[in-house]
Amino acid sequence: MIVEKILPIRLIAFDVDGILTDGGLYLSDSGEEFKRFNSLDGHGLKMLKKSGVELAIITGRTSRCVEMRAQNLGITHLYQGVEKKWDVMQHLLGKLGLAPEVAAFMGDDVVDLPVMTRVGLALTVPKAPTAVLDRAHYTTKHDGGYGAVREVCELIMSAQGTLNAQLAPFLE
Repeated sequence: MIVEKILPIRLIAFDVDGILTDGGLYLSDSGEEFKRFNSLDGHGLKMLKKSGVELAIITGRTSRCVEMRAQNLGITHLYQGVEKKWDVMQHLLGKLGLAPEVAAFMGDDVVDLPVMTRVGLALTVPKAPTAVLDRAHYTTKHDGGYGAVREVCELIMSAQGTLNAQLAPFLE
């Protein structure tokens, strides 16, 4: 059952394109890259971090706007331009003293499978290729860049019993 996989999670890492964004690559004539992030996802990430879960971004592309977004969200574990995501995840797990079983990864393409198949919780979005969908423990209802990350954050907090505490300041 999914709750049993969520309970031990202490770290979650995210791909960017197709997960934190809609997957579109917006390029200007001058070559500048733009990405659209979802503010609901951002607040979900902030709440999840406050609940005690470490956050990381591991992405194949390199973009200044991703660096800026990570800074805005307080995500200090940022790895860009990564070809072998599992190698980076292993390094991060070692740095934090965590086992793969207490880590989650959210990705949407086959390049994410080496991590997704080795961590305790593999997450994806509905538009992912079949090979990814077949290996994910959970597929969000929302698409990447449109609330999928917030859905996962709330799913984890709900299962771990921390969601109400994170919502409490807004319900007073």
